[in-house]
Amino acid sequence: MTIPSPAGPQNEGSKNAAPQNAAPHNEGPRPAAPRPAVPRSGGPGGGPARALQRVTASALGPYQSAVVRIGFAATYLFFLLRELPNRHELYGPDSPWHWDLARQLTNGNEAFSVLMWTDSTVWFEAVYALTLLSAAALLLGWRTRTMSVLFMVGVLSVQNRSIFMGDGGDNVVHLMAIYLVLTRCAQVWSLDARRAARDAQRAAAGLPPLRDILGPALWVLLGPVLVAATLMGGLGGTWWLPALLWTLWLSAAAWWAVNRYLPHGEPRTLLDVLANLTHNATLAVIMAEVCLIYATAGWYKIQGSRWQDGTALYYPLNLDYFTPWPALSDILGASGLMVMVLTYGTVIVQVAFPFTLFNRRVKNVLLVAMICEHAGIALLLGLPFFSMAMIAADAVFLPTAFLVWLGARATIGGRRLLSGLPGRSRTPGKPGASGPAHGPADPSEAGSVKDGRGGTEEPRLQGGGGGHTLVG
Repeated sequence: MTIPSPAGPQNEGSKNAAPQNAAPHNEGPRPAAPRPAVPRSGGPGGGPARALQRVTASALGPYQSAVVRIGFAATYLFFLLRELPNRHELYGPDSPWHWDLARQLTNGNEAFSVLMWTDSTVWFEAVYALTLLSAAALLLGWRTRTMSVLFMVGVLSVQNRSIFMGDGGDNVVHLMAIYLVLTRCAQVWSLDARRAARDAQRAAAGLPPLRDILGPALWVLLGPVLVAATLMGGLGGTWWLPALLWTLWLSAAAWWAVNRYLPHGEPRTLLDVLANLTHNATLAVIMAEVCLIYATAGWYKIQGSRWQDGTALYYPLNLDYFTPWPALSDILGASGLMVMVLTYGTVIVQVAFPFTLFNRRVKNVLLVAMICEHAGIALLLGLPFFSMAMIAADAVFLPTAFLVWLGARATIGGRRLLSGLPGRSRTPGKPGASGPAHGPADPSEAGSVKDGRGGTEEPRLQGGGGGHTLVG
C-alpha cells in the first residue's frame, strides 16, 4: 500500500527532479483515496463505544473523589477530636446506653461494631484511637486503601455502639465511609500520589523503584485479625460486610502479585478495568445518594404545613438548643420576610436540584446555594458536623476546573507560607529553599512505574492504581 506524501510546501529539488529510468507519461489528477469512515457520536457504536472506553480506561472524577475523601475524613476527625473529653459518656463504658443494651440491639439488627467484642475500657480506647488515626491518614491520603478500610470499620463500630448519638450527618458519614472503600480517591491531593510521582521520576532517570515494605506488612498484620473476626462471628450478622472485607484483602494480594511479576501484562490491565468500573459505579451511587437525600428532604418539607406557610425556620431559631448565637438568631427571626424567603428558598433548592444536573450553569448556581445553606445551618443552628458532611457530599458535583484552580491556589499559598518560615530561603537553589514538592503535583505526569523489586504501582490519574494496591 502506497502512502501519498502530505500536501504542502516541498523541497524544490525533489519537486522538479524526475526519477531515473522512469518512462515519461502524462497522467491526469488522481482522485483522493477514500478516508476510513469514523463513526460519529450519534451513529451506531460511536457514542456507546466511547462511553464504554471512558468508564473502563480511567477512574472518572479524580478531583471530586479526592474532595469527598478529604471532606468526610476531616468531618469525622474533627468530631472525634471535639468529643475526646466526652468519649466515655458518648460511646464508652460510662455511656447511658450501656454496653449490655448495645449488645442486645446489635444482636437484633445484626449491626457490626468491634466495640461489641468486649466491654474492656482498654479496648474502647484502642478502637477510638485507631479510628482517629485512620481518619487523619485518610485525610492525608497515606496508604489510602488500607486506611479507608480501617476508617470504615472505625466509623461503623463507633456509631453502632450508640446509635442515638448523632445529628443526621452521622448517617451520611456512615454511608460514605462504605462507599469510599470502593473508590480510587487517592489519584490526586494525596501522599500516595506524591509517592507515585517520585517513583515515576526514578523510573525516568533509569533508577529502580524503592521497594515497599510497609504495605505488605500491613496486609500480613490485618490478615490474622480478619480470620479471627470471621471465625468468632465478630463481623455482624450481615453477609455483605464479611464478603467486602475478604474481597478487599484478597484483591490486595492479587494487585501485589500482578504488579511484581506482570506489571505491564494483561492481568494488570484487567485489574485496572475492574477497579475503574467499581470506582465509576460507586461515584454514580454517591451522586444518586446526594440527589435522593435532597429530593426526599424537599418533598417531605412540602407536605408540612409550617413549610407551606413559610414559618418553618422561625421555630428552630427560637429554641435554646439550636441558638449558639442568640442575638443573631433573634435578629433573623424578627424579620418575617427573611424567614419566609429562607423557608421557601430551602424547599425550592432541595426539590429542584436533582432536575438541574444536566444543565451545568443552573446546577452550579444551586450548588452554591446549598453550600451556603449548610454554612448557615452550621452558624445559626450549631450543627457544624452535619453541615460539613453535607458540604463534603455536595462536593461530588463541583466543576473540575474550579477544583483544579482551588488546588493551584492552595499549592501557591502553601509554598508562600513555607517560604516565610525561619530557616527557609526564598532564593532557589540555596539551602533551605522551599522549592517545588517532590514529584509533579498531578500524578498524570507520573505515568506508569515499573516495579521489579516487589513494590506496587501507585495511583495514576488515567487508569491508575488510585490506592487499589497492596500499599495503597
